[in-house]
Amino acid sequence: MSVVERLVVIVLFEGVDLLDVTGPPEVFSLVRREMPGPTGYRVVLAAETMGPVTTSAGVRVLPDTTFDEVAGSGIDTLLVPGSVETDGDGGYGVRARTDPAVVERVKTLARRARRITSVCVGAHLLAAAGLLDGKRATTHWSTARQLADEHPAVEVDADPIFIREGDTWTGAGISACLDLSLALVADDFGETIALRVARQLVMYLKRPSGQSQFSVPLEPVSRTRRVEELRHHILHHLDGPLTVADLAEHAHLSERQLTRVFKAELGMTPSAYVEAARVEVARGRLESTDATLERIVTVCGFGTTDTLVRAFRRRLGTTPTDYRRRFRSPLAEATPNR
Repeated sequence: MSVVERLVVIVLFEGVDLLDVTGPPEVFSLVRREMPGPTGYRVVLAAETMGPVTTSAGVRVLPDTTFDEVAGSGIDTLLVPGSVETDGDGGYGVRARTDPAVVERVKTLARRARRITSVCVGAHLLAAAGLLDGKRATTHWSTARQLADEHPAVEVDADPIFIREGDTWTGAGISACLDLSLALVADDFGETIALRVARQLVMYLKRPSGQSQFSVPLEPVSRTRRVEELRHHILHHLDGPLTVADLAEHAHLSERQLTRVFKAELGMTPSAYVEAARVEVARGRLESTDATLERIVTVCGFGTTDTLVRAFRRRLGTTPTDYRRRFRSPLAEATPNR
């Protein structure tokens, strides 16, 4: 039986996020266990030298090879992780780091790769290398605005957990690296193998690419006081009418202006933000209270149970009932039915 082994090269550099480096290999390593024959991936960590690389977590990692050595190989998948630093005065909170030397290495290795992927803020390195121009891409929600500001040729969408544009894949933050890796496995070896690997990882579900990054709507990511005030207005009036017309009137803007501001500041339309916020609050109530679906519909402003169900399917790939069954806290039964 012929061996089908795909070479995955993970880029290492000082300060790289540890989970970005270790998460995908965990997924790829399980493929061999689930395949009927000798097949799967060969993962190598490549760095500038063979010396240890210190990750953002302080854990040191030893490379398998150097950039120069691997540049002559036939790379199946180039996987680019990311790194962040605290932003002292730019207003972003954190900033993605893009070392020019690493960017040049990524650009060179990308020419040898069949497929290019980024994990979390690694998208900033791909963008700096010109590999995302004219493409839709995602990254961790906390640096999405930075990516859009610094690379206007990239269509940044902060909502999905991963995006595929041909042979270029970009993933969202932290644990989404597992979802991205599972999607790569499905693309290479089929959905059945990917689902078997997901079971080995004890993952509740293999989330589709369109699913939103959790908790995005409730984070302080806007730059202007007007948008920040609108966000707080939405979160404190979820049970009321929050149409685009209502929000525009509240903000003293035209509906077109409001939509433009929301897309620029939050990366989504006002209606999408409202729905995401309602789903986020509903998730919390499903996890932590014994409230009925009808009560949650009222409190979160969905209008009908059908609307709630559709929103959950669209954003989380499941139903409210299934979500509660999987994630409800044991303390929920003791929590008042609010």
